[in-house]
Amino acid sequence: MKHIINPYENINDTARNNSDCPHVVLPEEIFFTISIIGVLENLIVLLAVIKNKNLQCPMYFFICSLAISDMLGSLYKILENILIMCRNMGYLKPRGSFETTADDIIDSMFILSLLGSIFSLSVIAADRYITIFHALQYHSIVTMRRTIITLTVIWMFCTGSGITMVIFSHHIPTVLTFTSLFPLMLVFILCLYIHMFLLARSHTRKISTHPKANMKGAITLTILLGVFIFCWAPFVLHVLLMTFCPNNPYCVCYMSLFQVNGMLIMCNAVIDPFIYAFRSPELRDAFKKMIFCNRYQ
Repeated sequence: MKHIINPYENINDTARNNSDCPHVVLPEEIFFTISIIGVLENLIVLLAVIKNKNLQCPMYFFICSLAISDMLGSLYKILENILIMCRNMGYLKPRGSFETTADDIIDSMFILSLLGSIFSLSVIAADRYITIFHALQYHSIVTMRRTIITLTVIWMFCTGSGITMVIFSHHIPTVLTFTSLFPLMLVFILCLYIHMFLLARSHTRKISTHPKANMKGAITLTILLGVFIFCWAPFVLHVLLMTFCPNNPYCVCYMSLFQVNGMLIMCNAVIDPFIYAFRSPELRDAFKKMIFCNRYQ
């Protein structure tokens, strides 16, 4: 699976020599620190929703799903660093059965993070669409029961897909499936957006009784989606280049930035909670109460 998660390690020496671009190496301490911050921030998001009954509604459950995805991405790097540390200290046999199994489990977490983010953003987009254009029927359409069932199906599918992709990671169809989900999610959300703005333009009065509040949710989704694309697109492009032009000097030059692309993925988990807090007064108040131990009023 490492040829997908860390493809630069598999580029042969000839390809590297044909490229004038040096391999960019970032200190592991940076990855570890960003990952720890990402885990803590998203854990605060989950605890805030769990502890506050006014936040226990479908919209925030979908946000929790995205927070779990971000947290898995951060945990992946933390566990990978611990595994490397144990191997370097001699506690693990290099390329032994335990390390291989642990490595596959950790890689599954990474894929689960990407798939979870894709489907969480998609379901948030669908939720915003229903909120804006079916506001009067929203509570009958998006019930807590349907929300829980939807999230359960999503995470069962993501878990199964993650395990399958690790098992069959050496096959090109697996790589194509892995990378195709990214643009498919963008197309789905883009179609919703086009439909949203076309209807909003022609049927402004029918949007809802509180258009500003609902449109704010759509803007929040736009920001989350923009950050997700910015942080994950370089890695997806990396995987495609490694699959189809691993020996091309230009491709190798781009792939020398692998660790930079990896750091962007870690940053996504750190940025998202700030977006939640900045865009949602309710969540921001819950954060303050947790941080100041309920002394904040």
